Amino acid sequence: MAVTYLKRADKTPQTGTDETRRIVEEMLAKIEAGGEDAAIAYGRDLDGYTGDIVVPADVIAAAGDQVSQQLKDDIRFAYDRVTKFAEAQKSSIQEFETELSPGLWAGQKLIPIETAGCYVPGGRYAHVASAIMSIATAKVAGVDHIVACSAPRGDEGPNPAILYAMDLCGADTILALGGVQAIAAMTYGLFTGKPARILVGPGNRFVAEAKRTLYGRVGIDMFAGPTEIAVIADETADPQIVAEDLVSQAEHGPDSPAWLFTTSRELADDVMGRMDGLIDSLPEVARGAATTAWRDYGEVVLCDTHEEIVAVSDEYAAEHLEVQTARDQWYSDNLRNYGSLFVGEETTVSYGDKCSGTNHILPTKGAAHYTGGLSVHKYMKVVTTQRMTREANREVGQAAARISRLEGMEAHARAGDARLRKYFPGENLA
Repeated sequence: MAVTYLKRADKTPQTGTDETRRIVEEMLAKIEAGGEDAAIAYGRDLDGYTGDIVVPADVIAAAGDQVSQQLKDDIRFAYDRVTKFAEAQKSSIQEFETELSPGLWAGQKLIPIETAGCYVPGGRYAHVASAIMSIATAKVAGVDHIVACSAPRGDEGPNPAILYAMDLCGADTILALGGVQAIAAMTYGLFTGKPARILVGPGNRFVAEAKRTLYGRVGIDMFAGPTEIAVIADETADPQIVAEDLVSQAEHGPDSPAWLFTTSRELADDVMGRMDGLIDSLPEVARGAATTAWRDYGEVVLCDTHEEIVAVSDEYAAEHLEVQTARDQWYSDNLRNYGSLFVGEETTVSYGDKCSGTNHILPTKGAAHYTGGLSVHKYMKVVTTQRMTREANREVGQAAARISRLEGMEAHARAGDARLRKYFPGENLA
């Protein structure tokens, strides 16, 4: 049994994080100190934008006129499926109250977060789907106020299709800001007076680092980095399909890992032989990103057994994981660590990214070891309640007091003692 790297990456998803962190921390400090003026200045200097930061209602309405009916229909197609899936997720967890012992009831309540900040990338690509994934899901959760940000394209402002999608999905305020300045503005409540209680959405390494730095002051969907894809394939897989899927995610950016795990040396060689040709055929921007991503971050791992592939895949914990084998169900039953699983050749990460219904805001950099992706539940607090009768205090009060004294916490014990004396006068319970 052996694991062989037929192609080993020169870099890892952690490469370059120290310099990114320094830049982001400096920007966040300046924006916190300088407020809206500092955010506006960064928008002007980095995005060449001098217009209104809060996108006016008439500009949002006009954006729809710049979007073709076919694109509107496609956005609606994706919106309907994402919303339906989010509604099903919401119904999967319920409020309840249960009697744990006579007279003692405990339960849980579901409380939507007050304000959500949704970041929608608008730089290299116009991520219309990200607007749907983040904003529509927040709306289903019942978030009171949704602030959405997307980078402007110079003084043209944010992409019209993004504005249309944001509005369709229910954004209450739309800001023409990108990058670190957008994350800071939503966190600090700039331009809205409503500080975000959670930040969600994909972004470049600066956006991801800004969210990481601010975590604690504000909730975040997850620690995220560049898009990742892993494909598990055996000798039955179609090498053309496998290669196309790897390239489809490598085009996200020059630091997007693409990994192939296989038991077939023949398939591995075939896929690797196709990659350069597929990348070279892409448009210029995508070609540049995918070329660097495959060169620096691409890996092909050959394993002797399916069990070895599962072990390797679970260690990588890829954001997106495709399975194209003769044993798809076995893999589905045995794999544990991934952001989202795509079972069988018939589905692909691209479908999940755009419109099939599951959320595409997913954990990267190994975070799938401990978390899943964005869901309606991320926008909801699961809080607990309890109530009890006086009689229930007889048992609970004595137990709580004894445990408290064992721990050396006398005041805790006395809180129980006081109730025992009040509710059961004349009885030596305290």
